[in-house]
Amino acid sequence: MKQWLGRLRSPQGLQGRWLKNILSLVVAVVIIAGMAFTLAAAAYSYTAMRTGLETKAKTTMAFFRNYLDLSYDECYESCVLLTQDFEDKNIIELQFINARGELITSSYGLFHMDDPDTADVKSALEGQTMGYFVGSDPATRERIMAVSAPLVYSDGRVVGALRFVTSTKNADRFVLFSLLIALAFALAVTAIVYVSSKYYFKSILVPVSEITETAKRIAGGSYGVQIQKKFDDEIGELADTINDMSNKIAQTEKLQSEFMSSVSHELRTPLTAITGWGETLLAGDDASEETRRGITIILRETKRLTSMVEELLVFTRMQDDRFTLNVQTCDIRADFEDTVFMYGSRLSQEGIVLNYQDTDDDIPEIPCDPERMRQVFLNILDNAAKHGGEGKRIDASMALEGGQVVVRIRDYGPGIPADELPLVKKKFYKGSSKARGTGIGLAVCEEIVTMHGGQLDLCNAPGGGTLVTVSLPTGAPTV
Repeated sequence: MKQWLGRLRSPQGLQGRWLKNILSLVVAVVIIAGMAFTLAAAAYSYTAMRTGLETKAKTTMAFFRNYLDLSYDECYESCVLLTQDFEDKNIIELQFINARGELITSSYGLFHMDDPDTADVKSALEGQTMGYFVGSDPATRERIMAVSAPLVYSDGRVVGALRFVTSTKNADRFVLFSLLIALAFALAVTAIVYVSSKYYFKSILVPVSEITETAKRIAGGSYGVQIQKKFDDEIGELADTINDMSNKIAQTEKLQSEFMSSVSHELRTPLTAITGWGETLLAGDDASEETRRGITIILRETKRLTSMVEELLVFTRMQDDRFTLNVQTCDIRADFEDTVFMYGSRLSQEGIVLNYQDTDDDIPEIPCDPERMRQVFLNILDNAAKHGGEGKRIDASMALEGGQVVVRIRDYGPGIPADELPLVKKKFYKGSSKARGTGIGLAVCEEIVTMHGGQLDLCNAPGGGTLVTVSLPTGAPTV
């Protein structure tokens, strides 16, 4: 389940794709909203500051009209005094600039200040209209906002300009604060979406993972297992469907197993009779050569059919968990050699040489079911003859390796196609082979070897052919 959930949580999984898409959308929307909020805050702050400066400028210009009846020089002097006595100089600097653009005086004092040469001053002196400027002060490099109002004498001459200057520090702080609020909001929204999405997917993925695990168990042969239904929604409907499927497969498997067991038992009696009478007829002297050849074929095919019936019986017992081992301490080497020599004489009649490669290893007696192990050896040798007999050679050996008894049987036939190797031990699988059989022999062999605590492996041998390796522990098997 952990591996399955890991795949779902990966970037390629369902949850990974969902989080990637939804978070990308949410982040994009939140960024746009945050930018819009920050820009609106900046526009509001700067607009309010500009409005305040323009109001100050308009009020001052209205006050200046009281001096239009004075002489030009008196108007000029009045502007200087107004600048020096400016009451809001703690927050706003008031500058008086003459008609030539020269800074005459400032509410802050001159302090060797340079003459301002910004757009607002040019607008006031040249265009005789109120000018506006936001930017860096050429002298101090500080960000400022300035509004310049033209002072026009009664005869139309420009006396100069009153320039209201203030720092944008407070406005910039307000914009920065707004940006931080927008970022905090964006993070909060993203976190809420992420946590809620994780919770939502957890409510889906956990039941789906349980359904998947159960489906895998059913596919692996655990028919009849049920999924606990937790929701009355689409997931609950899926669980009901799989439970129903599992029950139907279990019923079908049970019927199939009972049918196979019944048929196998029914076949044993006539096969035993056929074998007995065949051997009796073959032992008589009154049969012709052709008749004896026919009886020999009948006996051989009967033995083959009997072997298949025995495999089916063993297989049905395994399916019903009725298969057990009769474990005893036995000389596995002697049993293997007897099987090889007995089967070797049969293979020689078919022109196949069975080479037994003896070993100097001291093979110990091991606890096992000797009858079942002989069945495994015979089945593997029979497969080697059926599927690799065209190589006309089979090698068999036994050795003691790493505390295990290792049996190897190799044929020199065409081998097994690479795509079929992982499937050949599955029940009823025959692949592309044209040899006759039930397709359960290797499945039965693997079950027997596994019950002994061992391992059965198949691979294509170097140079061609198939190599079957059976590894058996020297200790007692867990039955």
